[in-house]
Amino acid sequence: MDTFSHALWGKALFGYRKYLYLPILFGAAPDLIPFIPNLIYKLINGNFSYGKPSIESIPGWVFVTYDFSHSLITGISLVLILYFFGKKDLAFAALAWPFHTFVDSVSHSKEFFATKIFWPISDYQFDGVSWGRPEVWFTNLILLIIIFYYRRRTPLIISWTPMLSKLFKRKKS
Repeated sequence: MDTFSHALWGKALFGYRKYLYLPILFGAAPDLIPFIPNLIYKLINGNFSYGKPSIESIPGWVFVTYDFSHSLITGISLVLILYFFGKKDLAFAALAWPFHTFVDSVSHSKEFFATKIFWPISDYQFDGVSWGRPEVWFTNLILLIIIFYYRRRTPLIISWTPMLSKLFKRKKS
């Protein structure tokens, strides 16, 4: 799945308690950890290009950091560490990380960045359906719209009319 959708899923599912926006970062972090340094590396070396790169052009260290950041062991360990140190609300927000891993395990094919969900214990990879296929991408988009619509703070008709919005705004709980 694309990084932006992961960030939105983090917010949609885990961004409604104390930490409203941190789940966006936790949802995107597994992709940001390997690919931001790779982007910087390519920019410095003058190898940057748009579009999907060939597997051969990606340095080996990117795959290692990808495997680390996309392991359920990494994500669940982070959640458990936060939980056991008494940061229960932060641990809830951090659930966006293992959710990212789970979604990628079924939305990446073995052809391009298959997710080793139990790395470093196992190199098992599920041959998922690519998130780039229209039926997967549009389903993702529709589900995100439904969840954000359901979680909205004010009724939709009121939010479209500024004067009514001020009169009928729901109280924050």
